[in-house]
Amino acid sequence: MDLNITGKRALVCASSKGLGRGCAMALAEAGVDLILNARGAEALEATAQEIRDAHGVEVVCVAADVSTEEGRSALLEKAQGVDILVNNAGGPPPGMWSDWDREDFIKALDSNMLAPIALMKALLPGMIDRGWGRVVNITSQSVKAPIPQLGLSNSARAGLTGYVAGTARQVAEHGVTINNLLPGIHATDRAVSLDTGVAQNEGISMEEAKAKREATIPARRYGTPEEFGAMCAFLCSDRAGFIVGQNILLDGGATNATL
Repeated sequence: MDLNITGKRALVCASSKGLGRGCAMALAEAGVDLILNARGAEALEATAQEIRDAHGVEVVCVAADVSTEEGRSALLEKAQGVDILVNNAGGPPPGMWSDWDREDFIKALDSNMLAPIALMKALLPGMIDRGWGRVVNITSQSVKAPIPQLGLSNSARAGLTGYVAGTARQVAEHGVTINNLLPGIHATDRAVSLDTGVAQNEGISMEEAKAKREATIPARRYGTPEEFGAMCAFLCSDRAGFIVGQNILLDGGATNATL
């Protein structure tokens, strides 16, 4: 399917690895020029060069922490006029409800709620003026079904979801769509981190921890960044203009819900 977005420009956050990288790869395959962001300059440039070599699109790198005002300013200086925004940030650490203090929640909100809102506020006006735009926020399956040990993530991402629910319906008439992608477990560094926690807490091997978690997924495996990226690219395409304010699960059926 031709996504009809060749020549568009996209900002993809946290895109040096994992799900963000999968989204960047899929958008580049569709002919989209990219602005890639992550905190680590070396990994970011390596991903950018791989994309240039594979797809021949223009790729600009901005190494910055978008949870800070300084980082967002540096990023927005390069990103003005983009047609597509993919918001993404690594999740806060797992723990128990009794572990977290106010500062832990503020840090989670800055990264997983307030930063994406700030980028949307900065870039949506240009999309509205041009009569076309796409925003995809990578959140989590925990928005649909909270994960007890991920209380910081549950809280921050639920807040972002509420913001998107109203905002998406205000900008849709201008040809701009905002939607959320809700990943379950994918084969990324985040999965390794969570599996490591399970292995340590339960005194089992990493292989056993992964097998235990895979058994909870009807598909009996972790998702891939490539699968995730393909869905992101579709939501960013010209074909997805009637999808507004939705929360789309990519979790192999792990969330046991009818709707």
